[in-house]
Amino acid sequence: MPIYLTEAVEKICESIRFDSSIATRSAKMPFGKGAHACLRHFLSLAESLGFETHDYGGYIGEAVFGEGEELGILCHLDVVPAGDGWTKDPFGGIVEDGKIWGRGAVDDKGPAVCVLYAMKALKDEGFVPKKKIKLIVGCNEESGWGCIEHYKKVAKLPETGFSPDADFPVIYAEKGILHVRLHFPVRHAPFLFLAGGKTANMVCDYCEATPRSVSLKRVQELGLEVQGKKLVSRGVSAHASTPELGKNAILPMLLYFSKRNPEISALVDGLFRDVYGITDQSDETGKLTLSPDIIKYRKGELQVLCDIRYPATMELSKVQELLSRLNVKYEMVSHQPPIFHEKNSPLVTALLSVYEKHTGEKAEPVAIGGGTYARALKNGVAFGPEMPGDEPVVHRPDEYITIERVRLLLEMYKDAIELLAK
Repeated sequence: MPIYLTEAVEKICESIRFDSSIATRSAKMPFGKGAHACLRHFLSLAESLGFETHDYGGYIGEAVFGEGEELGILCHLDVVPAGDGWTKDPFGGIVEDGKIWGRGAVDDKGPAVCVLYAMKALKDEGFVPKKKIKLIVGCNEESGWGCIEHYKKVAKLPETGFSPDADFPVIYAEKGILHVRLHFPVRHAPFLFLAGGKTANMVCDYCEATPRSVSLKRVQELGLEVQGKKLVSRGVSAHASTPELGKNAILPMLLYFSKRNPEISALVDGLFRDVYGITDQSDETGKLTLSPDIIKYRKGELQVLCDIRYPATMELSKVQELLSRLNVKYEMVSHQPPIFHEKNSPLVTALLSVYEKHTGEKAEPVAIGGGTYARALKNGVAFGPEMPGDEPVVHRPDEYITIERVRLLLEMYKDAIELLAK
């Protein structure tokens, strides 16, 4: 058992107790008070373990070990909002039933702490890396990557490395990520107010509206709630890259109003029933996904912010061509191009060998729809922490990481760093 298991569990719990979701910004706290406090906690911990640290204006920080050519390990300390449906305190950081519970346990505070203690274990063993290991921890991965953009301005990103923010065995490709805001005109809107969703990369779990009239029969059919003058729709959150694992609260609400409004019906057909075949695109990295995650009614139109994950070999222009089939105005809010590495590249094969050593299983690199900091590197891949067959908990209620997984990550990341830095 790694010597730092107890310490890692304790520090993961402490980190979870900071609500580091995006919040009110200030000059010294660019992503809010919680993210700033979480970053300071992590860097203070790294300093106490004997590492050189840098805080780049509260945007992003790093712990450094060794000298020479740089090896980057990129993690993030910010989280998506807790959302509804939790049976545990999302920011309690408690240990129960062999698990650490809370938002960020897997995504990505748990892995970040494990990498730090893996570095400490190597340091204590007298390992002298032939590369400068830079454990970089950002505070805006979930909502814009402003942390990475700031780092590029004030420091230099390593060219090679990995991000412990996805799946094992090792990720050789990530789909492109496009966030678009679509504008659907709604004349004679059957509601005074309609809004739902918290963040673009999380399936909407709550939507509410103020209808002009209420049909109790229709409310019951669609599983809605009447709260005074409001209608409420509840769903189940999930990562936007896997919308099928959640239940989108926007759909029942729109169905309620679509029966007598052809414009809302057309919105449902285009975004939820996919009558234009936008998601009928795929390659070896998977199928295009479209998740309408934020909606609001403004100035005679429904504005819908959608998360699109498109196949890694697909051109952005093709996605734009598909969106034009909806025949509504749209704007690109953000875009991250896909990444694609050869499955037999040195970085992929090295990390795959670590996975096979610790699991005893022969494996193949995989592709994902999620997006990680790996795509910020010229030669970067994602490596863990989720195993094939894990219960999906990222961006969902009751996120957790098992103590056993923490133990395994400490061992695997220690070996991975030693292999890549020797």
